[in-house]
Amino acid sequence: MTEKTRFGKIGRLALYGVLAGAVLAASALPASALAGVVLKAASQSYEDLPADLRVPASAQRSYLYANDGKTLLTSFYDENRVDVPINEIATTMQQAIVAAEDTRFYEHGGVDLRGVVRAFVANSTTGEVEQGASTLTMQYVRNVLKSDPNLTAEQREAATAETKGRKIQEMRYAIALEKKLSKQEILDRYLNIAYFGAGAYGVGAASQRYFGKPASALTLGEASLLAGLVQSPDSDSPISGDKDAALSRRAYVLDAMAKMKVITEDEAKKTAAEPLVLHPTQAPNDCGAMTAGHVDWGFFCDYFRQWWNEQPAFGSTVEERQQALRRGGYTIVTSLDPKVQTAALNQSLTVYGYNNKRALPIAAVEPGTGRVLALAVNRHYSVDANPGGQQNYPNTVNQLVAGGGTITGYQAGSTFKMFTMLAALENGRSLDTAFDAPSKFPSAYSDDGPGNCNGAWCPSNENPAWMDGYRTMWTGFGRSVNTYFVWLEQQVGSEKAVEMAQRFGIKFRAQTDANLAKNSADRWGAFTLGVASTTPLDLANAYATLGAEGVYCKPLPVNSITGSDGKKVDGIGPSCNRVVSADVARAATDAARCPVGGQSSFGTCDGGTATQVVDILDGRQVAGKTGSSEENATETFVGFTPQLAVAGIAANPDDPGDFVGSAVAPKVNTAVARTLMAGVTGKPAAQFTPPSREIAYGGDGQLDVPSNQNNNQPNRNDDQPDTGNTAADGTTPGDQVQPGVPPRRNR
Repeated sequence: MTEKTRFGKIGRLALYGVLAGAVLAASALPASALAGVVLKAASQSYEDLPADLRVPASAQRSYLYANDGKTLLTSFYDENRVDVPINEIATTMQQAIVAAEDTRFYEHGGVDLRGVVRAFVANSTTGEVEQGASTLTMQYVRNVLKSDPNLTAEQREAATAETKGRKIQEMRYAIALEKKLSKQEILDRYLNIAYFGAGAYGVGAASQRYFGKPASALTLGEASLLAGLVQSPDSDSPISGDKDAALSRRAYVLDAMAKMKVITEDEAKKTAAEPLVLHPTQAPNDCGAMTAGHVDWGFFCDYFRQWWNEQPAFGSTVEERQQALRRGGYTIVTSLDPKVQTAALNQSLTVYGYNNKRALPIAAVEPGTGRVLALAVNRHYSVDANPGGQQNYPNTVNQLVAGGGTITGYQAGSTFKMFTMLAALENGRSLDTAFDAPSKFPSAYSDDGPGNCNGAWCPSNENPAWMDGYRTMWTGFGRSVNTYFVWLEQQVGSEKAVEMAQRFGIKFRAQTDANLAKNSADRWGAFTLGVASTTPLDLANAYATLGAEGVYCKPLPVNSITGSDGKKVDGIGPSCNRVVSADVARAATDAARCPVGGQSSFGTCDGGTATQVVDILDGRQVAGKTGSSEENATETFVGFTPQLAVAGIAANPDDPGDFVGSAVAPKVNTAVARTLMAGVTGKPAAQFTPPSREIAYGGDGQLDVPSNQNNNQPNRNDDQPDTGNTAADGTTPGDQVQPGVPPRRNR
């Protein structure tokens, strides 16, 4: 025995001696009066107690549900705990815990002086501290103080220290509590904070952990087993410790219950003879422990966690917010729609399997709210090792859909032409703005790299026979004519296209993109061809802004959050603002009906790059855009209705040099379109609002058709993807922004 241990035991024996002497001197007094005599000098009022003793703040598990509020995705906790009111705890459980830990609970006033004397006599006889004198109320005090997050680590450690001062303070607090709270209130608090082993705190979690049932359904045998565990919860646990010890403690509790006359001796013997029957369950914890069969939900959960860490409502620092999630007992109803999520995953898997190094991440967003309905990709959200040293497949926890960490996104090709068109419309151009688009266009942007045209960057059209000629925004967007959009970008300034993309929520996560956007946006000519990296979520949300007629909403992964007190958390909801006028958004949407095989409000579409989409949407109005990066390194499609926007980008997340190829483009278009259809099925068909004739045709509202109009070319085949970012001579349509700097390749 160490000196420190010996000193602690001697100190406690001395305390017991003092208290025992007081008991013998006033043995005629009732227990509550005795407590007053002994501790009068050290008495304490309820109002002076630590806050957590007055208002319990024990750590609570937070639950994450799908948008129906019933489908559990996962939970978050440091301690597996869920509070249940006393009227939802089986009476036999209440009786069992009293029998196990404090048979005189209903008789004393917080400190059981008979127990103190008994402990003093027993410990004096043996010379060891073999018996304590802690009541349930004192144990509750100790449990609260040792887990109070508002106390320092030193203060929490002091709550369990074997010192005379700690014991006296514990008694003072217990007496103060008993003066204010009823016995049932104290029992309620105790049962919800006690540790029962196997990671279960509180009887609510324990009953689920050991028996897979609520605390209200516990039988006599189950309740007596749990009650017996609190003395040595880890060593006696039948799951993680000694089953024989657990049964021995169960028998002890049953015998104590019989002595208290809450059960008969026959009941005690019969129950003690029952075999141990467990139905252990493990509450899921964090994004890596999704409900069985839904590991794909982990990517949405991961995005939710990113969002949560940015919310000041849950703390001033990321650490505080994470602690709030794991200890705050929140009920979080997310925006995840299981139907849309399932469709997105299944469609991603039709293009690439789990074991394919290439991926098709898909995101779905609701216009007008920004609520994220699905984040899916052909990967398992898992930290399990991948075979053969593979990086991100089939298992990964990298955020391939929403971006973050090392994932900066993928080039989305001609989908970025939308931002040039929006900038042009906002700056006074009409949809019928015409340009006779050549096969190759010597731009005003400088380029001293290979393939330049006398020092100018000169992008070209991939399919001159189908793309060249007289084009408007309708036909230029429908056929994805590079030279038309580079020309249009020159008219309004590339910096305005970049700024428009930022207004629509495009984030430049790659440092090179961020630098160009900040320092050289006015010379970033290739921006309109989609050379900046983006994510399916950002892209879907940008096009959802068009579906909401120019109202941008920040991506939002939740519908509601309720605190452990049952009150909704304020300020959790859509955060939206108008970023362009409704007429500008309607005009851009009208042009975006052309690529998908639809028809504009003015009958001006004459070709598209994903014409199968309108058939998949079964007559619903739909708009969207395809995109292919240089040499078809990536293939993208984003489609939207007034009710939903969906985007998918086919890429190799680990190797940008592994080009997915043009053959996959029709599959990507179909996968996104079918996800979109799954999301709107069952909803009334919604219509796009036509733009004004003024923004469509300019001042006089009439289309001026020049004599060189080349408007009667055949529609592009469905399986001929938009690959319009590579020059006809095989050179790269780079985005040289400064003389002497090699052009950035579109990959």
